[in-house]
Amino acid sequence: MKEYHLKELKPLAERKYKIDYAKELNKSQLQAVELKKGPALVIAGAGSGKTRTLVYRVARLVEDGVKPENILLLTFTRKAAQEMLRRASNLLDERCGHVSGGTFHSFANLILKRHAKFVGFNENFTILDRKDSEDVIGFIRNELGFYKSRVRFPQKSTISDIISKAINKDCQLITIIRDEYPHFLNQCEDINKIYREYCLYKKAKSIMDYDDLLIYIEMLLRENEEIKVKVSSYYNYIMIDEFQDTNKLQAKIACLLASRHKNIMAVGDDSQSIYSFRGANFRNIMDFPKMYPDARIIRLEQNYRSTQPILDFTNQIIRFAREKYDKKLFTKKEGEQKPVYIEAENDNWQSKFIVQRVL
Repeated sequence: MKEYHLKELKPLAERKYKIDYAKELNKSQLQAVELKKGPALVIAGAGSGKTRTLVYRVARLVEDGVKPENILLLTFTRKAAQEMLRRASNLLDERCGHVSGGTFHSFANLILKRHAKFVGFNENFTILDRKDSEDVIGFIRNELGFYKSRVRFPQKSTISDIISKAINKDCQLITIIRDEYPHFLNQCEDINKIYREYCLYKKAKSIMDYDDLLIYIEMLLRENEEIKVKVSSYYNYIMIDEFQDTNKLQAKIACLLASRHKNIMAVGDDSQSIYSFRGANFRNIMDFPKMYPDARIIRLEQNYRSTQPILDFTNQIIRFAREKYDKKLFTKKEGEQKPVYIEAENDNWQSKFIVQRVL
């Protein structure tokens, strides 16, 4: 009878990385960088190395064999994305320069140029900058005869602001007018008419403004299942910087992009949400665990910028926030000088005081 003998198998060699991640990062940063699959929320306290963490995660994904073009890094300025990818390239190699990085608007423009016909536009549609958008609104206002109005009527820049805020805050024009421009409440219907004509004008001329880029990319991904699957399958790993500053529309876009794989990492700080006036929605970062119940929450709490007395003061302030992610900032930097609370008489006094202290 023939005998069979099993050979002793050698254990698989551990992957060798060019970068010593454990040496270069603290424990929390390393957790975020090494996490590959599934949703994650990184709560990055002020000065905690948020950008460094994103840069190293880009490099780690590439070292793990992920194709650079399948990684999507969304930031709030193109310069920020370029700088992160430049640093990642210097850290690892030129492959990181091929990662897809940019703003929500630039990414939307890229996708819409390929699929514009599905949202009723030509693929060579034109993008209006802020000034051009205001000029079109001014033209429509004058064509409708509102410049002849005997009552005070909003300028084209004000109408543009009202429209943009309504889109970014995901609310009706009347809500913005009532809350921020109550002196124009009597002109609400006229402003609505201008907005309707503005939309028709853009569609007829195949032009979009910056807000339209977000509106139509969300519409495209939501209404066209085939394109949504195609785009989501291509961008297998998504990272979003400053998630606390995203608006409702951007959060919806992010969810649609990650719908196929759920490999989404949102990075931000609930204690640094200061752009609600332009549509940023604090709920996006707070509700992330509701959108992704299995999400990992990683806290970056070690500060590399301030001394402990300053952080103690900061921790005490944020402790009283009605809704927050618990975190306690700490540092290894030495320093005993405590922060001083100064109550300024007015803005001018405050400016002079700061200048004098700096000089």
